[in-house]
Amino acid sequence: MAKEYEIVIGLEVHVELATKTKIFCGCSTAFGGAPNTHTCPVCTGMPGSLPVLNKQVLEYAIAVGLATNCEITRYGKFDRKNYFYPDNPQNYQISQLYLPICHDGKVEILDKDGNPKFVGIHEIHMEEDAGKLIHDEWEDASLVDYNRSGVPLIEIVSEPDMRSAEEVINYLEKLRMIVQYLGASDCKLQEGSMRADVNLSVREKGSDKFGTRTEMKNLNSFTAITHAIEGEMNRQIDLIEAGEKVVQETRRWDDTKGASYAMRSKEDAQDYRYFPDPDLVPIVVSQEMVDAIKANEPEFREAKMARYKDEYGIPEYDIEIITGSKQLADIFEETTALGADAKKVSNWLMGETMRLLKERSMDPQDIKFTAVHLAKLIEMVEKKELNNTNAKVVFEVMFESDVEPESYAKEKNLVIVNDTGALQKVIEEVIANNPKAVEDYHSGKEKAIGALVGQTMKAMKGQADPGEINRIIKSLL
Repeated sequence: MAKEYEIVIGLEVHVELATKTKIFCGCSTAFGGAPNTHTCPVCTGMPGSLPVLNKQVLEYAIAVGLATNCEITRYGKFDRKNYFYPDNPQNYQISQLYLPICHDGKVEILDKDGNPKFVGIHEIHMEEDAGKLIHDEWEDASLVDYNRSGVPLIEIVSEPDMRSAEEVINYLEKLRMIVQYLGASDCKLQEGSMRADVNLSVREKGSDKFGTRTEMKNLNSFTAITHAIEGEMNRQIDLIEAGEKVVQETRRWDDTKGASYAMRSKEDAQDYRYFPDPDLVPIVVSQEMVDAIKANEPEFREAKMARYKDEYGIPEYDIEIITGSKQLADIFEETTALGADAKKVSNWLMGETMRLLKERSMDPQDIKFTAVHLAKLIEMVEKKELNNTNAKVVFEVMFESDVEPESYAKEKNLVIVNDTGALQKVIEEVIANNPKAVEDYHSGKEKAIGALVGQTMKAMKGQADPGEINRIIKSLL
């Protein structure tokens, strides 16, 4: 009988925090920028420069810890993790090994069968990011950009509690939602502001002994994470079945080739020669600080979903999509607070907004239009000042540059003409010019009226209400 195996997975998730400045200096954390322009003596590791902790980094770390049910370390410190790499300017990274800011937490997720389970959080610690190497194949050289050096990170280290790729994705989605709702990070995987290292081992089903684990570094898409887990699971099972040993090592997953390869043997803490950073004072967290951060917590997704069901009466599917992004939820609530019908707001967000986001490969955080302008657009459609076709035209421009809908619609002659006399005159001409459609209608072909409506809309350049055109045509015929 063939042996059955199960995978054991723990994650180290790096989250880039949404501070305006770096963790130990005043340089900008803005994504992009010309190479080495967001730098200073501190984040480029110049001798004699002294780091100073950015208080907001501490506040964000505590907020994430409280939201993931962690204990907060009241007296902590930073440590130096020593290693050489060209993008690491000091030849050490300032991190937290001995006294991480948060520890012993948990989050609830759904397992692969849809049942609730808890994933333990071993710790959350603060640290600085390294720079970035840019490999220039033309020059056969590597260039270093230190803009990212010193950008604040928290590393969320889970217990090895996950047993499938589905559970891993559910856990990452849950973390991403919590962090985004707190405003602590945008968690854009494609920009590297959320990355995951996957620690994975295989063991016989029913065994309580862990197998030898490998680590796959810096995976930055849910698809790559799923592929990497499946690929590494199969690789380890093949080795075990062949009577060979799994080697503890760090591996790199290549999603285009669908395979991983060894990078280096897995280091232990002693390899980094950690010691307390002598340039940074200890971190003392008061109860008042914890209480203030706790009191400032937003309404998280689960609470929002329950409230939406009671307060707005929109379908559960709509609720799930809208609350899946804090930005969408904020726009929805602000637009309905301005008097717009909840279902109509939901329709615009679920329909045109999601379509345009997908077409442009954008995240909801990148939405430019305001609730005020969306509410005005919905009002114009309700008042029959805009038909649905032209409303979509206006919305697309709003989506691009947040124009004021009424001004734009008037400027582009998209507003419906409410002069019934003028509209009737155009319809009479259309009827006179389309005897075949009139004949078809009179012989019982109801659909023939559609051709007359279309011709009228064309003659009116879209500045008419199709319902009103339909009514007048029927009365004239």
